[in-house]
Parts: sequence; C-alpha cells; structure tokens
Amino acid sequence: MTTTVPDDKARVPRFRWVISEPVIAAVAVRAAVGVPGVVRLEPGLTGLASQVARSVRQKINGLAPAPTEGVRVTVDHSAMPSILRVSIDLVASGQDQAGIVGRAVQREVSRAVATATGLTPQAVVVSIMDIDSYGTGAW
Repeated sequence: MTTTVPDDKARVPRFRWVISEPVIAAVAVRAAVGVPGVVRLEPGLTGLASQVARSVRQKINGLAPAPTEGVRVTVDHSAMPSILRVSIDLVASGQDQAGIVGRAVQREVSRAVATATGLTPQAVVVSIMDIDSYGTGAW
C-alpha cells in the first residue's frame, strides 16, 4: 500500500488577513487608558487631522467611530510577518512616576494588541505630553 503525502504548498493558506490601523489604534487606546497613572490621551495636531478625516469617512458609511485619539499606528503589511509600531501621546498623573507609567503603558498596549490581533508590536513609543499635578484630568 502506498501513501501520498500532500505537497507543502497545498498547506499554505491562500488568504491573508489585513487588520487596519484604526482597529489596532482603538485596541491600544483602550489598553492605555486602563493603566493607572494615565489621565488621558492627547491627540496632538497630526492626530486631530487624521481623527477628523476618519470620523467623517465612518459617519458617511454609517459607522460609529471607535476612539483613537492620542495613538498613531503604522503597519508595514508588505513584510512577512507584518511590522507594527504604535505611538502613544498621553498625560500622566502627577501622583505617579512618569517612567513607571510609560513602561506600564508599553507593556499593556503590547499585550492587548497581540491578544486582540495576533500582531506583536515591534515598538510601542510612549510620549508623556504633560503631567497633571492633581491627577483629575481637568484642564
């Protein structure tokens, strides 16, 4: 009796999942704001412009936009596996050490994005834009 072993090429999937940057950014936002010591995320000038454009596109299509303010995601889908970088701009509480908050955000965002998407960020860059002395989030 002879057994035929399937060719390795037959096992290679013929499809590829592409997860868009706004989806990854929404996961990152949720993870970052849950870290103790994070008062809020700051969108910055670039973030405001892209947020407005994205919100308009989603409203035209009848979708409710997920919050992505303060997070920028770049994904290089041409590489295998995809190369993912996340940048986060935030305001930290004056009650916590900024370095500890930043490292906690890096760990939590990396974990959450990997869990939700299967993509592990190559880099999670945290920029602390301001320190809220009272930790209330009020301007």
